[in-house]
Amino acid sequence: MDNKGGAIMEQQASLAFTAQSPVFDELYSGNTIIKYKRERVRSHVLKFLKPGGTILELNSGTGEDALFFAGNGYHVHATDISAGMQNELKRKVALAGLQERISAEICSYTQLDQLKNKGPFDHVFSNFAGLNCTDQLDIVLSSFNGLLKPGGTLTLVILPKFCLWETLMVFKGKFRTAFRRFFSNDGSSAHIEDVCFKCWYYNPSFVINQLRDQFSLLGIEGLCTIVPPSYMEGFAEKHPSVYRFLKTKEDKLKGSWPWKFIGDYYIISLKKR
Repeated sequence: MDNKGGAIMEQQASLAFTAQSPVFDELYSGNTIIKYKRERVRSHVLKFLKPGGTILELNSGTGEDALFFAGNGYHVHATDISAGMQNELKRKVALAGLQERISAEICSYTQLDQLKNKGPFDHVFSNFAGLNCTDQLDIVLSSFNGLLKPGGTLTLVILPKFCLWETLMVFKGKFRTAFRRFFSNDGSSAHIEDVCFKCWYYNPSFVINQLRDQFSLLGIEGLCTIVPPSYMEGFAEKHPSVYRFLKTKEDKLKGSWPWKFIGDYYIISLKKR
């Protein structure tokens, strides 16, 4: 897909998430596995943050993570291409009285050279597959070096090209879901609030190879690699003892081969040299 096509798909994703922004938190805040995912990601990021540090957050959504980090003493510049998500974020920031710790800016992560606030920052952060909404991840990654301080770090949460749980859906007859990552070079269709857009899948090797000249790998963890993906709604509530067992196993094996590569997501962190 050329740059024009990628920009159109990005705008479609923006429209989809703007349409969902008024109900986004209500839809997902009660999901036990999403709570587990957020705790895992935040715990991972906190390992690399210095007290009072600055964070550039991409695809910040309604600001759930920005509020968490600001509440823990960090300064967050929260960016998103969705106007609806930014409006919801600003409403929540004002409600929490965190205007001095969270700033907001509408900006596509493929156009970070146009940011008004270019930092430099201590950390760049993108959660929950926001970066899977572009076929130009190489352009996004190439922006990070100039936005980070020397020794700065970044954490990205991305959907890989293989997910064990998703592939097992073949045994339930859900062939389209089971194989959607295998045939996604031209993008896999996604739908939110009746708006269609595409997403692309990237393995950790893509990120590492794109950044290898300027960054060193700090670590990779699998997320929802043994615990089921959060779209298996109600799993944790229907099978609490099984969920606790799987969670214990994932917490133990999240950084081990092959588990770190076969989850619904992987969490990858790198450090600027």
